[in-house]
Amino acid sequence: MNRDNIILTGMPGAGKSTTGILLAKTLGFNFTDTDLVIQQRYSRLLQDIINNDGIETFLKYEEEAILSLDFSDTVIATGGSAVYSEKAMKKLKSAGTVIFLDAETETLCRRLNNITTRGIAMNPNQTISDLKKVRDPLYIKYADIIIKIGEETSETTVGSILKKLQIP
Repeated sequence: MNRDNIILTGMPGAGKSTTGILLAKTLGFNFTDTDLVIQQRYSRLLQDIINNDGIETFLKYEEEAILSLDFSDTVIATGGSAVYSEKAMKKLKSAGTVIFLDAETETLCRRLNNITTRGIAMNPNQTISDLKKVRDPLYIKYADIIIKIGEETSETTVGSILKKLQIP
């Protein structure tokens, strides 16, 4: 594993997967979505794991999946809850540049129309706003770069990332 990786963190709905795929295509990198790694490893949907095994088990699976990865020249879209694992985030930080896609609560709420089936590690009584208040300090803690996300397209977000990384 080397440091030539780009790791995208942020809330569900911030555009990590969509942006990640476009960024990987632009750079000629591989792309890994850690949520898909979990689903493939356990042959189950994320929401099924959360509903039937609980959030703690899901977070354990997420940490194990990230710790098991070996990657080079890869854009990695993490699950929004990856920041709860210090071990996983230390591994990711040592492997590349961590970019926090910081979307406003209103943007997230507009984008997340499948909140009960998407596989989001949150308690039933939590709102997206509650979750953002808990997670944002963790995203900031691990971020090398913060990109504010508004209503721009994923292509514009990729452009902002390339500019911050000083890649023409």
